[in-house]
Amino acid sequence: MLNLQSASSTSWLRQVDESLEEILIDHAHCEHKAAATAMSLFGSYIENADLCAEMTSIVQEELEHFHSVLALLQKRGIPFRRLPAGHYGRDLNALVRPHEPHRAVDRLLIAGLIEARSCERFQLLANHVEDQELSDFYRSLFESEARHHSTYVRLAKQFDSEESVRERLKVLSMAESEIIARGNSLPRMHS
Repeated sequence: MLNLQSASSTSWLRQVDESLEEILIDHAHCEHKAAATAMSLFGSYIENADLCAEMTSIVQEELEHFHSVLALLQKRGIPFRRLPAGHYGRDLNALVRPHEPHRAVDRLLIAGLIEARSCERFQLLANHVEDQELSDFYRSLFESEARHHSTYVRLAKQFDSEESVRERLKVLSMAESEIIARGNSLPRMHS
């Protein structure tokens, strides 16, 4: 369903155990970036009414998630702050082909893969953390992330054939797997 080629490593869960506060702060940043990505896609393909309607919904939902994470941080006395970005999103976005319609396909599929990895990570967090409030919170996000992934993949098929999109998704998913396998010394939601 999620089109991921690999599962997250146990080393990521060690980062969660060692740096949960930083993971939570990064999660808020990820929700902001997800809303910004959807807005960028909206602006780039504004003539596509279906895409714009879906991006509007995703922007609203991602901003709701952003504010939910901020509320969680505030409740726990964790100050929200800037963090140095990890390489995950940058490395994935470097794979976007430069010319349309391939550019649109890649941007949508990469957004979908990021949502898929978030979905997988939220499920891991829900099952791993002993804090019931956090476990419930991450479990509550799983469905929307999976839905966003499916939406992005469906929209990519408006720009190229289903077969071409499916093949490109395999290529990008394999690259995503290699990027996530490299890990990151910074504790991040996608490290």
